[in-house]
Amino acid sequence: MVLKTIVAFVAIGALAVLSGAPQTEAHSWADCIDWKFKDPKKPSWNDNGGRCIGYARRYPVALNMPFGTQDKIFRYFQQDADPRVAIPCSNRGDGYGSNETRADPVSKAYGGNFGRMTTTTVGDTLCVRWPAKNHAFPQYLIDRFVQINLSPVRNGKDITQLELLKNTVAKLDFTKCMPGADIDLKACGGCFKVPRRAPGTYLLQWRWMLDQGQWYSSCADIKIKK
Repeated sequence: MVLKTIVAFVAIGALAVLSGAPQTEAHSWADCIDWKFKDPKKPSWNDNGGRCIGYARRYPVALNMPFGTQDKIFRYFQQDADPRVAIPCSNRGDGYGSNETRADPVSKAYGGNFGRMTTTTVGDTLCVRWPAKNHAFPQYLIDRFVQINLSPVRNGKDITQLELLKNTVAKLDFTKCMPGADIDLKACGGCFKVPRRAPGTYLLQWRWMLDQGQWYSSCADIKIKK
């Protein structure tokens, strides 16, 4: 009887894999902070539908990794569940995530092996892209969203997570993804208007809730011009 039960469980597991049931590979991150559509009338988040001209801190563009595969180098970062102690930007202290702490000067986190820093203006539209990573499914539809938090501090140190939560400038639908069979590598994204800020450089945080109290973040510097 025990042997039959074990065989049954093995068979069910094999069927789940063969049937293409969602297999969680990793969690998501901000792939691009400033995505420009090739055709704004037919917006596409796919690689052939636009280009990225602004990235998160120390984003490794020189590695030329295919879209959605940066989990292999632990690009994603899970925060502490308590925002009072959560680190807003990964310092890779637990061996996961990437170094997204503020550089001094901030320009050191961009250019060369890294992607460009986002340059924008008040009222401009910024479009942010991320990979689905098997999570753009109905069970993640309810209250599963992306926060865009923008620090009010100009040319200064990163503020705390609690302070960032007082400066949420947009909530984006995580499941706004391109159609396709590959549920892991679907390209997703959302757009928002840059709010009023004095000219300067500011911390922008992409923050996504996978499950209740389970948050992932990516950090970027954006330069707001006159």
